[in-house]
Amino acid sequence: MIRLLLVSLVAVLLAAPMHAIAAPADGYWGELAEQNKAKREAKKKPYGYGYGYSAGKKTEPSKPSYGKKTAKKSYQKSPDVMSGGAKPYIAPKKPSVVNFSGGYKNGSIVIDTAGRRLYYVLSKGRAYSYPIAVGKPGFSWAGVKHISSKKDWPDWRPPPEMRKRKPGLPKLMTGGLNNPLGAKALYLGSTLYRIHGTNNVSSIGTASSSGCFRMSNNHVAHLSKIAGVGTTVHVVRSLGKGYAKTSAAGSNG
Repeated sequence: MIRLLLVSLVAVLLAAPMHAIAAPADGYWGELAEQNKAKREAKKKPYGYGYGYSAGKKTEPSKPSYGKKTAKKSYQKSPDVMSGGAKPYIAPKKPSVVNFSGGYKNGSIVIDTAGRRLYYVLSKGRAYSYPIAVGKPGFSWAGVKHISSKKDWPDWRPPPEMRKRKPGLPKLMTGGLNNPLGAKALYLGSTLYRIHGTNNVSSIGTASSSGCFRMSNNHVAHLSKIAGVGTTVHVVRSLGKGYAKTSAAGSNG
């Protein structure tokens, strides 16, 4: 009798509709089904959950960053004043003496830009010949000026356009061995151009300045002794050949 009842019960279960025990349409059971339902609800919102929405509050959605980091621009602040370092005594050094022609007045200065030489005209067709650095392409110039002033261990005030080209330059660097103007500066008229020393002797003989004329500190100390305020300075593109010839007199520069 009991066996007959069990057989009947099994038959009833097998005859039940399949949809009564079918899996949920989303394919998940129990807690997973509830989580999946929550995800479907979230998709109905403009940005879903996690972008500025909270239950029971009306807030403006914030846009996702998608993992991108906003790069902050870094600016190098220029110091107002920078020390130029020590100011030791610089011994003058006499350069070589050459035969010089061209009709320039004794006691005047002639700068040969192409030849990278500065000449101080002496008597009897001779001149001191100093190796120099000149203006780089786009910064060289020609003309006649006069020495308006002279300064020992001059301060350096880079002009605004130079500080714009080279961020990090100070507004003022005091005189000293670290100062690019070197031990002495001879100012040309009312311009910003100078004949001056340098803290970079390797640049002598090159076209690398912003229009000034660089000499070694020893040579500018010598020139400053013999060239006074009012001395005429001729800046020429090129003297050409034959104006200056090596002479046995004097010392090598």
